[in-house]
Amino acid sequence: KVFQSTRSLKDSERWKLATRDVKMFPPAMMEAYSCAVGVKLTPENAPKLNAIMLRVLGDSMIANESAKHHFKRKRPFQVAEGEICEPTAQVASSFDYPSGHTVWGWSWALVLAELVPDRATEILARGRAYGQSRAVCGSHNASAVEAGAVVAASTFATLHGSQEFRADMDQARAEMAKLRAEGGADKPQACDVEAALIAQSPY
Repeated sequence: KVFQSTRSLKDSERWKLATRDVKMFPPAMMEAYSCAVGVKLTPENAPKLNAIMLRVLGDSMIANESAKHHFKRKRPFQVAEGEICEPTAQVASSFDYPSGHTVWGWSWALVLAELVPDRATEILARGRAYGQSRAVCGSHNASAVEAGAVVAASTFATLHGSQEFRADMDQARAEMAKLRAEGGADKPQACDVEAALIAQSPY
């Protein structure tokens, strides 16, 4: 039902954001969260953050792929008629539930919210929107998005049991504080537009 109702968003600004959110490489993820953090993030100016996220990605995707292959649920466009925001060939060979993109998006949100707690509301709102982009795109069911958030939160909580991970987070926290304090740090553009776009659920 969510899939069918959100097909009407095709070519809207929200659809365009969902299309941009397809990209999962670190530079694209940092760009996606720059407005929420309030400073332009890149792998070059935040290498410690980048390293942490690569570790989180590895652990969370192991958990997520195990669940995908257990449930083996078809994606919504394989069940109902409707266009999606990315080539179907890119996703048709993998399963719907839970959403890997959502795992990754929520992982970024949870890490950044802990590193920059005064921006947690904005960061978590962007994390929610990143996951919802998968339903807007039509590549995932809404329940797969919800499950992806649970996988991300579970993995992130488990990682806190590692002293090494907590030490890495401390270093990344200092890195983020320094970056935000720098007077010449680049600011992301069109943040008011993005905030308005993600303020309400698209379904």
